[in-house]
Amino acid sequence: MSVWIAIGATAVGCYLVKFLGLAAPRGLLERPLVKRLAALLPVTLLAALTAQQTFSDGQHLLLDAKVAGVAAAALALVLRAPFLLVIGVAVVVTAGVRALGG
Repeated sequence: MSVWIAIGATAVGCYLVKFLGLAAPRGLLERPLVKRLAALLPVTLLAALTAQQTFSDGQHLLLDAKVAGVAAAALALVLRAPFLLVIGVAVVVTAGVRALGG
């Protein structure tokens, strides 16, 4: 039953956050700091999710083939490769490390 309480609390919380965003005064939303934070928040959350999924297994640090794939993708980004090539490099490196037993 506690799972349903958590789901209900999450649903209510999401609704309240959405409502507060709609009820916020326009002057508050037009401030440069608020605009910058709103633009950076999705990128920050995506980076945190990627790091959590790549480097952890529950409560433990996990270093496996995914780390090599992310490192290869980061190198491809530094070398200014097109996005699809970056994804392809990450996939190939991750699969290669796994095939070699990593």
